[in-house]
Amino acid sequence: MPNGYARISVDGERQYAHRVAYEAFVAPIPAGLVIDHLCRNRGCVNPDHLDAVTQRVNVLRGESHAAARARQVACIRGHRFDHANTYRATNGTRKCRRCRANARSRARSRQGVTCAAA
Repeated sequence: MPNGYARISVDGERQYAHRVAYEAFVAPIPAGLVIDHLCRNRGCVNPDHLDAVTQRVNVLRGESHAAARARQVACIRGHRFDHANTYRATNGTRKCRRCRANARSRARSRQGVTCAAA
């Protein structure tokens, strides 16, 4: 189990054991869904610990840095990540428009740049 997921051979084909267990004891896995380990143990095959969810839900339920960032509802200064205040950086991360505007304003002040009213 180099990646932590148990694998078994079924009809000569290697498959992930948790997927086989889910399909055998719960239901077929719907297209577009993945199996989430509710117990957070990748090697677990207990059907009571398995849930078919979207990849996004699976990530959000996880404990990774990416999951924690995705669950954030506000920037580090407390500004909400809503449609009007959020943009995506070139690397795909969410950024706060208010913080960017404030940073640009501080930079202009340091540089002695003034903005003329239109």
